[in-house]
Amino acid sequence: MEITELSPDDEAGCIDAVAVQSAAFAQDCPELVRPTPRGFANLLRYGWDLEPQRGFLARNADGRAVAVATVSLPTYDNTNQVWFELTVHPDHRDGTDGTDGTVEAELIEYVEQLARDEGRTMMGFGGFDLPDAIALAHKHGYEQKAVEVNRRQDLAGLDWSIVRSLYDEAVAASTAYELVTLTGALPEDMLDGMIAVTASINDAPKDDLDIEDDVYSRERLRAYEEAQAKSDHTLYRVIAREKATGELAGHTVIAVERERPHIGEQHDTAVAREHRGHRLGALLKTAMLLHVRDAEPALTQVDTWNAESNNHMIGINEQLGYRIVARFLAYQKKL
Repeated sequence: MEITELSPDDEAGCIDAVAVQSAAFAQDCPELVRPTPRGFANLLRYGWDLEPQRGFLARNADGRAVAVATVSLPTYDNTNQVWFELTVHPDHRDGTDGTDGTVEAELIEYVEQLARDEGRTMMGFGGFDLPDAIALAHKHGYEQKAVEVNRRQDLAGLDWSIVRSLYDEAVAASTAYELVTLTGALPEDMLDGMIAVTASINDAPKDDLDIEDDVYSRERLRAYEEAQAKSDHTLYRVIAREKATGELAGHTVIAVERERPHIGEQHDTAVAREHRGHRLGALLKTAMLLHVRDAEPALTQVDTWNAESNNHMIGINEQLGYRIVARFLAYQKKL
């Protein structure tokens, strides 16, 4: 088996990688949002916030693409860690395409050696909550540390009277605050205030994961905006601001794909600790929905990801009609 690193400029390689992923998702989780070659290449170019992922494609002796690994090496924080996802084409699982073991085993060994070469000491691995994926993780010494759930909101079938009612209730409970709605980059005069608000995401449950808090700065916030824009995502933000002080209190962000404008992804929703207890989470999320309904008429679905233990945010999402698409298990292992 030959393993090669993919360049974002390798159009054929990115097409092959996405074909492997799409075939696997069709079997493992048919409702999961499929990747596209353009989107995959953008992950390799820009990542989430100009921290590009690395992609590795495995081909068998016939030159056929059989597996792909995507690898994240954090640089802003958690610089001891490597996180990866492994996808094997259903036709080549538990096979012997490699000379020294199965496809899965060779790719995991390859990624772990990459981590050692980069001086990293902690591996993180994410996979579907399915028997084969669980067995693979345990076989290679990974311990389950957290559960994440992908939920989806169907905007076409949403009862907007419920959204409006929840919004009105939240407005009544948060009279000390006002909302700011933005598209794209933050104004310069809001940037410093948004550092602490964005860092509030660190209060979300981490379960048993051995990870440090995310570290934010002006530069990182701008890197996030730049990466999303270059990946052809339109960012919509709703920010809560305390009227008396002008202090920023919370925010929510949805990114809409321009390649597939019916698809949106919920990015962060967070409220600063000192401003909690005023229904700001519900206010932000309902205000956002009412906004994107008008701003993005082609948008039909929004996906969100939460720790399964994040009961507060899940409660809001369920009130807004989100349903479960998939459960993912997060594993870690010390090298």
